[in-house]
Amino acid sequence: MVVSTKGRYALRVMIDLAEHSNAERTPLKEIVERQEISQKYIEAIMTLLSKNGFVDAAHGKGGGYKLNRKPEEYKVGEILRLTEGSLAPVACLQEGAAACPRRTVCSTLSMWKKLDRLIEGYLDGVTLADLMKDDVSDRGMYI
Repeated sequence: MVVSTKGRYALRVMIDLAEHSNAERTPLKEIVERQEISQKYIEAIMTLLSKNGFVDAAHGKGGGYKLNRKPEEYKVGEILRLTEGSLAPVACLQEGAAACPRRTVCSTLSMWKKLDRLIEGYLDGVTLADLMKDDVSDRGMYI
């Protein structure tokens, strides 16, 4: 699994909104300036986040974005699944993937499934609030 810039930027934007939640709404221009990400790219990310209920958006004068939940209620895994589509380490474990013809004889399938559970478990155990505090060391690691 490789997290794309879209996923990484979405996390940065969500943390930015969490850190500036005292404002009624945060204008896109302010996020762009603080995060040094192109406005066009952030617009696409914000549209995705807004349409999927992660943020509230208002257009026009006084418009902008804000979180609609507390930072501790956002799991990193849910944000990355939205932006990446899948967190699966191999294609055969992605949601909607065709059944692999080798699944009954695959010597590595159980390893990939365990890795998938570890990735999902770890990322679903980290919240935006944790990232704001940089409190993610050893969280959920059982290896």
